[in-house]
Amino acid sequence: MKAAVVNSFDRVPEYGEFDEPAAQAGEVLVKVSAAGLSQLVRGQAAGRHYSSSPVLPFIPGVDGVGRLADGRRVYFAFPRSPFGSMAELTVVQSSQYVALPEELDDVTAAAAANPGMSSWVALNERAKFVAGETVLINGATGVSGRLAIQIAKYLGARRVIATGRNEASVAELPSLGADSVIALDQSPEQLTEVFRKEIKESGVNVILDYLWGASAESLIAAVAGHGSGEAEPRIRYVQIGSVTGQTITLSSGALRSSGLELLGSGLGSVSNEVLVKNIGEFMKAVVPGKLKIAAQAVPLSQVSEAWSSKTADRIVFTL
Repeated sequence: MKAAVVNSFDRVPEYGEFDEPAAQAGEVLVKVSAAGLSQLVRGQAAGRHYSSSPVLPFIPGVDGVGRLADGRRVYFAFPRSPFGSMAELTVVQSSQYVALPEELDDVTAAAAANPGMSSWVALNERAKFVAGETVLINGATGVSGRLAIQIAKYLGARRVIATGRNEASVAELPSLGADSVIALDQSPEQLTEVFRKEIKESGVNVILDYLWGASAESLIAAVAGHGSGEAEPRIRYVQIGSVTGQTITLSSGALRSSGLELLGSGLGSVSNEVLVKNIGEFMKAVVPGKLKIAAQAVPLSQVSEAWSSKTADRIVFTL
């Protein structure tokens, strides 16, 4: 069959031939129609992600849209290695697909699934978000962050605060639902004070962090208390991505003096079955919630050329 194939962690995937999968007990074959290119998939294909396969060659792709043998159109996730989603056929566990709403097209579904899942699961499963709470999204200018603003509002956030690299990058975020925006191109001291003021005045309950690195240090410093007699408010800080750094310096005093709870959301923090269930719920919200994502459909045969594209749109490979 035709597929994108990772032959080396040092090269982009190539379009070529790969053996067809055969379904084992408890599995189903999926005829793939669309598969999204996410930072997770790029990281796995380069051997940089903690879930990367050590065995070459393999087909990249963690999820997609396709049809089962009986014709049902489904979203599916977590194909059995080495059969990723970027191929004519793949194979998944019977518990790892969900039916798609008729009004949601293949490309939009494939584009929105991974970035939408990142905040939908972080809010519902990890933070146990409650409608009426305030959410701060650190790194809201990317595909995932922009969807996170819309999802937080859809789920009932009272207020959403969004951050981005500079004033220009955050300029259009209010049109997506952000009530306040913060540019990150300030000194650490200035940024900490801006965060502290916003957190106190807005009563932030949940932080979704797509960046980590220096801005996360400023956020945590802003949350830290000063040992007053009153308990500091509870804030659930959910770490989702590490665009600007893999590590931070964490003061023990920041944890002891605040109501800060550090959590992570990603592969392994919840089960695959729960992830797929949540994505199914998210998919039902895309059309009625008018959730927006910019997607660019590209034939899978052009995988090598499109893999390193700098477009802000979510690339979706189609078959």
